[in-house]
Amino acid sequence: MTTAITEHTSNITLLNVQLYYEWYEPNVHRSNQVFLLIHGFLSSTYSFRYLIPLLAKTHTVISIDLPGFGKSEKSTSFRYSYKNYSQLIIDFITAFSLKHVVLIGHSMGGQIALRTAKIAPALIERCVLIGGSAYLKRAKKAVIYSSYLPFVSFFIKKWFKKNDVKENLLTVVYNKSIVNENLIKEYGEPLQHKRFLDCMIRLLRHREGDLLSEEMQSIATPCLLVWGKHDKVIPLTTAHNLLTDLPNAKLVVYEDAGHLVSEEQPEKLAKDILEFLNE
Repeated sequence: MTTAITEHTSNITLLNVQLYYEWYEPNVHRSNQVFLLIHGFLSSTYSFRYLIPLLAKTHTVISIDLPGFGKSEKSTSFRYSYKNYSQLIIDFITAFSLKHVVLIGHSMGGQIALRTAKIAPALIERCVLIGGSAYLKRAKKAVIYSSYLPFVSFFIKKWFKKNDVKENLLTVVYNKSIVNENLIKEYGEPLQHKRFLDCMIRLLRHREGDLLSEEMQSIATPCLLVWGKHDKVIPLTTAHNLLTDLPNAKLVVYEDAGHLVSEEQPEKLAKDILEFLNE
């Protein structure tokens, strides 16, 4: 029997860094729109594993691991700025001549999606921001400068290693029962790469502040904001501020979800995304 979805994984080199991606195609009833998924901080394409098959029934779905995360290269020469991350998305779209692209970004991925829509609006048809990062300032200069000191880098790495994956997961979900040993293993494994913490230090140094309100006010791309009511990482107040600043946005709030909406409410999320496309 022919499967409903065809999938493959591969790598592509863009901006001199190797990018891992997963590509899913429906075998029947294919829409001309393409979903491009961008994960959040300390995450990977794994966080979309429940959402992908729901969207891939009718749409091409592509999920990437950002440099420094998941299965993508842990480069110590890449500049880990949002500008570069957004340029990677643009170059990926261009490399495969993708049309009718809908960006779906979670947390940090939401900020990258917004930046991409601002830089290259002609390439992006719509954006879906799931607990999207916004209004965060750049790290203070003293913190950035001190990150170059050997003993400070040591303490940053020690802090990361002490930060328990299980405790982090319990913080970002509303339904604590979904945090099991397999979830802890899958989210924790990529963080053990020998160069991962060096990449995170570079991200601390290179990350710009999030887009300013006046910058977002020029983004005409239709945006769906999806938020868990119990999001402790990016609170619901951020969603309401985005709703004010983005000219063409709507907000959907999930009562029984935290920051990891795609883990807790994938069916509802897929339904709302597909309905958003038809508005």
